[in-house]
Order: sequence, then structure tokens, then C-alpha cells
Amino acid sequence: MALSSIEEAKKKAGYAAVDEFVQDHMILGIGSGSTVVYAVERLIQRVKEENLQVICIPTSFQSTQLIVKGDLYLGTLDQYPEIDVDIDGADEVDNQLNLIKGGGGCHVQEKIVAGNSKKLVIVADYRKESVNLGEQWKKGIPIEVIPFAYVPIQKRIEKLGGTSVLRMAKNKAGPIVSDNGNFILDADFGIIKDPANLDLQLKKIPGVVETGLFVGMAVKAFFGQKDGTLTTRSL
Repeated sequence: MALSSIEEAKKKAGYAAVDEFVQDHMILGIGSGSTVVYAVERLIQRVKEENLQVICIPTSFQSTQLIVKGDLYLGTLDQYPEIDVDIDGADEVDNQLNLIKGGGGCHVQEKIVAGNSKKLVIVADYRKESVNLGEQWKKGIPIEVIPFAYVPIQKRIEKLGGTSVLRMAKNKAGPIVSDNGNFILDADFGIIKDPANLDLQLKKIPGVVETGLFVGMAVKAFFGQKDGTLTTRSL
């Protein structure tokens, strides 16, 4: 079955990132999301064709499963605390390569892996590309919070000019629970002109574990376009 234009765009980005950045004997961070699936697909091909020796560090249950099912070498941060390249997706990328991540609820682990990587490389389709954060992604900034504190945190978010909702599960009663056992708030601040300052203000709130704002972390982003072409952004 032929892929849709969006899936083709994701595949284009995922394949290009692996071809440009992955080399033999690397420690790789494997992110989460639908575009990362194609990056792993290409990584599996290259490992088989070129006999590459790489170790993969997952950011989520999803990426762990991709690594295991692909018969790639699964490692942990305990074993390999320094990562060469982290390939991950994003919900939105601005023109300075700042990101919103966490639509899938994995942003805490994703940020830990990214923060211990020499290079963070983003793979996405054309719908994730914007000038300022908040232009394309309208669901708010994912914020992982301690369950005990989520209501006071919502009040503090309001004082910062945002509105937030507790992310609810779709197939069970109650809120989404992260891999770390916490709740997730989605906080809408509209167009975000200063993500670094907003990230800092949110992290000062007691009970906030981590935000989905990734500021100054990515080195390059690959965007598969609707017409089948590929564009990139780098700093």
C-alpha cells in the first residue's frame, strides 16, 4: 500500500537524518513519535547492509520496542551516559530550532537523553515547521507535574498568562499517567516569542518536573515536505 503524503514526508526526514548523522560505533539516542519510526527503519537497514555497530538508548516504551523488534543493540543511560547523536521528533520547531515536545507524553525522558547527547537532530514533517512556537501546535506546552501539586500549578500558570488542562486518558477513566508516574498539563500561552524565559518561569513552580520546551538543544531539523522534497534548518 502506498504511503500518504504525510507518511512519505516523515519517511523522507527520518531516512535523511540517519544517513547524514549515523556512523559506525556510535551511541544513539532513539526518540519517540511517528517520524522516529522511519528513522529506526532506516537505521535497521544500514545496520544490516553496512554491519554497523551501534548502541541505542531509548526515550520511551515505544522507542524501546522499536529497538528490540528491530534487533538493534539496546543500552541504558546507566551504561552509556554520553550519547553521540540523539534522533527525535517534535510537535513544533521554530526558526531558532527551539522545540515543543511531549504530545506523546515522553518529554521528560526525551529531554534527559537529549541533554546527555552531543547532538540532537530532529525529524518531522512540514506541519511541524513554524517561525514562532505556538503557530502550528495549538495543544499547548506539555508540562509533567507531581500529581499532588497539579491544581496549584494550574493557578501559577494562569498568573504567567497561560491556561492549562489536565491531560485525560482516552480509553480509561482519569488522567494520563506518564512513564514516571506523574500527571501532564497542557498549557496554552499562544504565540511564544521568548521560549527560554517561559521555560525558566515554569520550572520555578514547585511540583513542575519538566516542560516540553526544548530551548537551544537541537543542532539540525529535517522536514519532509508535502511535494516529496526535503528541507532542513540548522544553526
